Amino acid sequence: MDKMFLFCLKVCLGFLCMCSGALAADIGIKKVFIVSSYAQDNICGLPQSQGVLEALSLAGYKADKNIKIYTYAMDSKKVNNTPDLIEAQAEIVLSKIKDIHPDVLVVLDDNAFRAVALKLVDSDISIVFSGLNGQPEDYNSIAKWMNSREKPGHNITGVYEKLHFVDAFKVQKKIIPDLSRALIITDNSPTGTAMLKQVERELSEESIDVAFDIEIALSWENYKDIILKGCSDPVIGTIYPAATLLKDKNGVTHSTSEIILWTIKNCRKPALPVNYAFVQLGMLGGAGVDFISMGRQAGRMVVMILSGKRAGELPVEDAKRYALVFNLKRAEELGITIPNDVLMASDAIYR
Repeated sequence: MDKMFLFCLKVCLGFLCMCSGALAADIGIKKVFIVSSYAQDNICGLPQSQGVLEALSLAGYKADKNIKIYTYAMDSKKVNNTPDLIEAQAEIVLSKIKDIHPDVLVVLDDNAFRAVALKLVDSDISIVFSGLNGQPEDYNSIAKWMNSREKPGHNITGVYEKLHFVDAFKVQKKIIPDLSRALIITDNSPTGTAMLKQVERELSEESIDVAFDIEIALSWENYKDIILKGCSDPVIGTIYPAATLLKDKNGVTHSTSEIILWTIKNCRKPALPVNYAFVQLGMLGGAGVDFISMGRQAGRMVVMILSGKRAGELPVEDAKRYALVFNLKRAEELGITIPNDVLMASDAIYR
């Protein structure tokens, strides 16, 4: 009996030593869970995620040393793009959050914010969003997650995706001085509706001497018709393609990259990019959302929360900067000369 007791005692002590060693190894290790609304390689979400990671690295956080990074992509743009499928993805994410219990949850773009973050209001999970197109006040009417942008007061804060639409057209007027009319094309998805609302809001705050034709594409076929018609209209000086989710008559979803590539191939008008990555695909360029910078901005909020700040103490911020990016090959194809002072101010030039 004594031998059996001593044996059990040794086993228990050994187990306790193993547990204490594991706990010691985890002391000081923070956990950040990044949830993307779209696919991991999405041209809007990927640079935001990269920016968050850069901000963490700059603050001294090293993967598997003092921080663990978890990621999940809801793929709600091309695959899981119905309300039921988005909700099913949200349940998967919520289950993972329960298992991981991150110090900070980062949600990229609107679907993850709406389907996941709003279900965790006033929970013990600190949340930072990036790339929100919908007005924060509109989401606040769904679930009260902020008292004001300046003082959210709950457990959520983040970076609102300001398009810098007026700034973009000021730059475009420097490239095309006689620009008087432009075509804006969006879609009827929640993101498309939110972007159009933001364009209208920016124009109400600061006007610009350009008339705008606004078209909402209801399908892939409808989008192509709008583009072909607008790009053959001599009055239209430039286009602003902002449609990111389109289905064709067979129910097939066409991705943002596919939409942009088709537009470049079939339209001889200069086009302004919503996202600077569109310029890499061959769009002329100009001023567009700097998604990496926006991710860094959100990442700095994550760092402050990991350092002891409450999310509700951090004001909701507009994305502070836009990127000035041009594709010189496309400029040559269109017979457009970009002024040297504009080129010299550029963040990136593709050839």
